[in-house]
Parts: sequence; structure tokens; C-alpha cells
Amino acid sequence: MLSFFRWVLFFIALFLTVIGGALFFGHEMLVAQGPLETTKRIVIPRGAGPATMARVLHQEGVIAHPLLFRVALMIDSEPKPIKAGEYEVPAHTSMQGLVELLQAGKLVQRRLTVPEGMTTAEILDLVRKAEALTGEITVDVKEGDLLPETYFYSRDDTRDGLLLRMKEAMEKTLDEAWRKRTPGLPLANRRQALILASMVEKETAVPAERSRIAAVFLNRLRLKMKLESDPTTIYGLTDGKKSFDRELTKADLQSQSPYNTYVVTGLPPGPICNPGRASILAVTHPAHDRSLYFVADGQGGHVFARTVAEHNRNVERWKAIQRERQEQATPPTAGKP
Repeated sequence: MLSFFRWVLFFIALFLTVIGGALFFGHEMLVAQGPLETTKRIVIPRGAGPATMARVLHQEGVIAHPLLFRVALMIDSEPKPIKAGEYEVPAHTSMQGLVELLQAGKLVQRRLTVPEGMTTAEILDLVRKAEALTGEITVDVKEGDLLPETYFYSRDDTRDGLLLRMKEAMEKTLDEAWRKRTPGLPLANRRQALILASMVEKETAVPAERSRIAAVFLNRLRLKMKLESDPTTIYGLTDGKKSFDRELTKADLQSQSPYNTYVVTGLPPGPICNPGRASILAVTHPAHDRSLYFVADGQGGHVFARTVAEHNRNVERWKAIQRERQEQATPPTAGKP
């Protein structure tokens, strides 16, 4: 009888040793470095179960043992669902680290930067070409509907979804700016503020000038002066769908387009681009400036004037700068020094 109990104890000890060894070996495999040599992006497909995930990870070289990955999911004391999508897996990630990474659901965030002043046609083209977005564009977006910004998105997000986010961001920005606007602006509603902001956006690339440019246009609106904006006239000629790489001609300035602010009085019928947040704020909070004119200063900015005489002098200086540049750019005729 004693001998029987000794054998029982022996087998129990042996069993515990084997189990302990298996647990130790299994733990070592879970925390050991994985086979991935460099950081890699992998995609967990929608609806994938443990078997499919294990196969994808093995094919991508992230794990060496698909069965161990499935076991790791099964023995997790606090299992969490794994979200489908794109993940960035660091080199040599262990099985345990991989499970934690996937269960955390930290998908790769891609970014799309929409520059200020782009037309809607240009933004739609940008979205069509963006990597990893899906679906055709079916949402209706008009000029001025989209807020230029940097947008983050994940693989397989839809193009319509991203555009709707841009549209919502513009609505929110415009609403807030209009609600907090400076009192007494000669603008009837927030759409007129958007139209003017699009003009400011196209008139200057110098951030510090935006509120002064806005003030000039607002001053002219109060006096019922024509706005005489080159960018609106150009938009009338191109409809915002093609480039314009020449100087405006006399015929251009006499065109009967409703966007030709050399002919029509007041604002054009719609925005000429998608203005950024800064231009919208410049229009709703303009500078305290009584200027009625501005012209290029030859250094990337503008010089402002209150009177026609002062403006004419500024225009002559700008023309002289242009002539000087043309002379410097023109190569000397053969035979002349």
C-alpha cells in the first residue's frame, strides 16, 4: 500500500513538473523576440477571426507560430476584441506585445493636409488621390464648403466620410466666427463673411496682412465702392477648375462675369476658394484701418493707402519694380555689351 502511494506521489510530481515546464516554456515563447526584422504595417481584415488573423500575421512575417498566437488569445485573462484595420508593428515584437498592440486598437493614423486657398475642385482631386481611402465621391460639396486643415484618417475610411468631416469643420468654424464677430460689419450673413474670407485668402500669403486686407474690402463695401479684386475676376474666367498663369488683360477686366468685381458692385455671388480659419477670423475681426487701396510692394506683401493719390504713387513704384525685374530677366542682345 505504501508503495502505491509513492507511485501516486511520483506521478503527481511528474505531472506538475511537466505542466510547470510547459508553462515556463510557453511564457518564454510569448515574451521572446518575434521574427520581424523591421517595423511593418499590417492589415487585419474586417470580420477576421483568430485563425484568419494568425494566418495573416504569419504570412506577413510578424509571427513564427500561428497556433501560439491563437493560444495567446485564448489564455488572455482580460480578452478584448481586436479591431479590423491597419497596425504598425515594431521590429521583433514579441507575441505578448503583439496581442497587447492589437487589443489596444491603435490603428495607423494617416494624414491629409489641405492647404488654405484651394478650390473645391482641387480638394476633391486631392481626396481622390489620397492613399488608403475607399469609395467614390458622392457627397455634394460646393465652393467654400470645406475647411483647409490637416485631417487624420485610417485605412479604409471613405472619401465621402472625410469630406463630410471637412464640411462639418467649416460649418463649425464659420458659425463660431460669425457669432463672435465685431459689431457693425457691412455683411448681411455668415455666407457673405465666407465669400469675403475667400477673397482675403487669395489676395495675400502674408498672415499679418489678412486683417488689413479684410478691412480694405469692408471699408469699400461701406462706401459702395467696387471691390476690384483680381482673384475674383480670375475665378470668373476659370470657374476655379483650371490654372491662370498670365496677367489680366483689359478685356478680362471688362468681362461680364458676376465674379468680375471691377464691373459689379459688392461681393461676388459665391466664394472663390476654401478659406482657412485665419482668413475667416480676419473678416469677422478686421483691423482698425481706414485704408481703401492696396497694391503689391515687390517683397511678397502689400502697401496700403487711404487716398487715390497715395495709391497711385504706390502703383507707380510697383510698376517700376516690375520694369526693373523684366530688364534683369531679359538676356542682352547678341553684339551688345
